[in-house]
Amino acid sequence: MKKHHEKKPKKIRAISINKILSSAQDEFILQGYKGATVQAIADNAGMPKANVLYYFKNKENIYHAVLEQTLNMWDEGIGDILPEDGPKLAIEKFVKAKITMSFTYPKTSKIYALEIIQGAQHLQGLTRTYLNTWVQEKAKIFQCWIDNSQMQPVDPVNLIFLIWSSTQHYADFDNQILTIMNRDDYKEDDITHVTNFLTDFILRGCGLKQ
Repeated sequence: MKKHHEKKPKKIRAISINKILSSAQDEFILQGYKGATVQAIADNAGMPKANVLYYFKNKENIYHAVLEQTLNMWDEGIGDILPEDGPKLAIEKFVKAKITMSFTYPKTSKIYALEIIQGAQHLQGLTRTYLNTWVQEKAKIFQCWIDNSQMQPVDPVNLIFLIWSSTQHYADFDNQILTIMNRDDYKEDDITHVTNFLTDFILRGCGLKQ
């Protein structure tokens, strides 16, 4: 019985934190970091402001949690580029993972993009350490494939930037894309179509598809 009672508070805490972060995403997208308020986040989450402050203490902590959630999601989805994969499989996995996340979790991508555009004040430490390390590690893997003549000699860092930007575009600029396509929302088969298009295009540019 004791273990059952111990699990319940943890479950309630997890549900509350998820509600707060989901509400915070909407608020930060609409108002930006400066315009967002803890009160608005609490109202959108249907919770008292005191409850929100109990879990996060202040707006900055909420914002950091949202950014960390985004980076963790991306890391889990695209962090498995392995030397034994070979360049073709690695690019296919990379593009598919990023497109899936862009279509499924567009809000997290938009908040990250807004943070970068506004000077990355809250990401400076992470940008210099975690993100820099991630890109350099993956670039080394691509460079090894290039050195072994497994793909065309492209700039590996700019290749990562290309994949990152082209896949994220569908999240960050979804309103523009849907307006041009005269739609209210993406369709179910859009993920497959966009994934196939970008994968084919990038593989050709890397000399991996004839």
